[in-house]
Amino acid sequence: MAHGTFGTAINCMDGRAQLPVITWLKEQYQLDYVDTITEAGADCVLLRGTPEQVASVQARVRISVEKHGSQLIAVVGHHDCAGNPCPEEEHRREIAESVAAVRAWGLPVEVVGLWLDEDWRVQRVGE
Repeated sequence: MAHGTFGTAINCMDGRAQLPVITWLKEQYQLDYVDTITEAGADCVLLRGTPEQVASVQARVRISVEKHGSQLIAVVGHHDCAGNPCPEEEHRREIAESVAAVRAWGLPVEVVGLWLDEDWRVQRVGE
């Protein structure tokens, strides 16, 4: 088991999305570290990716939870996403559906949805 408190972000590979999410999660949940699992358009991949893509994300999440003791998983979507170019309303729906899909994996952790707006500010989705 790792030392320190961990959370996990399933985030877009877009480099603009990393630091705002990590910073927000560390502040909001008093985390020491955030494991980051990235996919182009992660919210879309969780819903409509190939079975292999979804299994890969799930396997990496399990490592974070089982080996690092992560107690939180955040599913993230963002403005101006090249991997999932759709309107904000659709992203928010996909984030909420992705949160439900990740919860269905049955891991003993909290799962939240996050949206990054055009100013890279983090907003909760579905709460």
